[in-house]
Amino acid sequence: MNKTELTAKIAEGAGLSKVDAKKALDATLEAITKAVKGGDKVALIGFGTFSVTKRPARKGINPQTKKAIKIPAKKVVKFKAGAGLAI
Repeated sequence: MNKTELTAKIAEGAGLSKVDAKKALDATLEAITKAVKGGDKVALIGFGTFSVTKRPARKGINPQTKKAIKIPAKKVVKFKAGAGLAI
């Protein structure tokens, strides 16, 4: 399912126009993005939790040259599925 299909499902389920559903979806995604970029955890009960975790620096190998490289530390977004999302 892509964003357009999701917008159509939201519009159908909530009785909104597709334009209003797209605005609601965009606002939701923007709010989640800002919170996670700010270091906050976003917990949607029954769906899941978005959080930021630190990935430490590590050694890797360039597959083309087979030479060792250093991969720098960085922050990544982690998603943990909630009980309502379990299949």
